[in-house]
Amino acid sequence: MHFTKMHGLGNDYLYVYGAPCGAETIRRLSDRHFGAGSDGMIFIEQSKIADFKMRIFNADGSEAKMCGNGIRCVGKYVYEKGLTEKTELTVETLSGVKTLHLQVQNGKVQTVTVGMGKAVCTEEQTLNADGKTVRLLPVSVGNPHAVIFTQDAERAPLCTLGAAIERYPLFPDGVNVEFVQPLGKDVLRMRVWERGSGVTMACGTGACAAAAAAVKKGICHASTPISVRLDGGTLQIAVAPDGSVTMTGEAVTVYEGETV
Repeated sequence: MHFTKMHGLGNDYLYVYGAPCGAETIRRLSDRHFGAGSDGMIFIEQSKIADFKMRIFNADGSEAKMCGNGIRCVGKYVYEKGLTEKTELTVETLSGVKTLHLQVQNGKVQTVTVGMGKAVCTEEQTLNADGKTVRLLPVSVGNPHAVIFTQDAERAPLCTLGAAIERYPLFPDGVNVEFVQPLGKDVLRMRVWERGSGVTMACGTGACAAAAAAVKKGICHASTPISVRLDGGTLQIAVAPDGSVTMTGEAVTVYEGETV
């Protein structure tokens, strides 16, 4: 099997043009000590309702509905491998069809803007997890998120509190957990514990959820670019008054590989 390792702000996946392989193979290849090393695998296929279809699998082999960093790399993959000449294309995901706008220089995709659909914020919840009382805001961006605002994201308990909330009974299918620190006008610092993958360098849908939650709470402004600073770099997020979200960020190819 041929694969391409790519990343968006350090959120790295192995990309394959073809049907998904089994969960055991995904776990083995994603292992950072005994495999290629990644946050999971993304498979690109033909679609009956869009230009392409993507299926996302976490490092533990479970399937995800959407990946913001991953879909930007899908745009770069299909364009640079000559599978399309379009710089505006659609991609089918389990959370709906997304539209991508590719920013191309000298034949290479530099950044990608993605229409992520609407972020739906529900009412804040207070719960007890890992021996702590926590206030969080549930947000859906096609996949589930729990946004926690904090005064110090650098010291956020990702591996303890994040892991505990991921499997909290309030979220029967699990949840991605974002710890978000407001830094100033329309600037957020975010760190994330991803469902099925653990701590990652970045989470595109998580950044969208964090921005939407910040707009709902009046911390950031609607229809204004919001800079979300993650461990792997910065994403630009805009949240419209109706909750529609756009995301702009890089897409990077690391290397090509073959399984043996």
